[in-house]
Amino acid sequence: MSWPADYTGAWTLQASVERHGVGLHSGVETRVRLQPSARPGYWVGWLDAPQLRLCRLTPAQVRDTRLCTALQLDQRRLATVEHLLAALAGTGVTQAEILVTGEEVPILDGSALPWVEALAEAGLQALPEPSGGLALAEPITVSSGASFATALPYEGLRLGAAIEFAEAAIGRQLFSLDLSPGQFVAEIAPARTFGLRSQVDQLRSAGLIQGGCLDNALVCDGDHWLNPPLRFSDEPVRHKILDLIGDLALVGLPRAHVFAYRGSHGLHTSLAAVLAGLSSSTPG
Repeated sequence: MSWPADYTGAWTLQASVERHGVGLHSGVETRVRLQPSARPGYWVGWLDAPQLRLCRLTPAQVRDTRLCTALQLDQRRLATVEHLLAALAGTGVTQAEILVTGEEVPILDGSALPWVEALAEAGLQALPEPSGGLALAEPITVSSGASFATALPYEGLRLGAAIEFAEAAIGRQLFSLDLSPGQFVAEIAPARTFGLRSQVDQLRSAGLIQGGCLDNALVCDGDHWLNPPLRFSDEPVRHKILDLIGDLALVGLPRAHVFAYRGSHGLHTSLAAVLAGLSSSTPG
């Protein structure tokens, strides 16, 4: 598959493609169909309720950010959108229709790679409209406690993240790169979601990770992983960048240097909301 060279163009799919699987938090089998779109942005509709209108995704729809990004789309809820959106935005797809059943996007293997493979199967089509993303005039920072995310003016797109965990198998990790669709596919998309063994029982009793298993999430138990090998020695921090891309996709990838320290979906989507405000106030 030949991916776009950068993020300056507008792209959609050549054909429709479907995937199905279990939702990470609901444990329910769900299905997703990705389709070409003539309209900019990502539009969600419902395979199990085709009479409902398609909704264009925006950061204003975020309703829950506990361990995933969940959106309220009119009367329907859709959770765990971030890996699919990361695959779309990361590969350069700027517009697509996403038709789903149920209330959660399937987790597949816990990374964006299966979605990238689906996009390669469908193929991409260049569109005449330019894209390019929002250019920043000045730095933006959002914070929550000791965590922060910042976006700086930059020609292109550079992403970075840093994480700190007491668990020795994770510890402190830092990763950054100048992103292109090819770099996304090679360096970020394969990185899987991860969790801590010490939190599994508590999360399940809270109704979360009902579909989680060792096939769709890395699980850290102190100084070791329950399901090695890792795809990268620093797979956790790369997955944080994957999540960051997926959350920024709600507004579109900016031309900026974005860095998140101890990032979370709440922090990422707060940054996306600020960027959305800037985008709406930009002439033209």
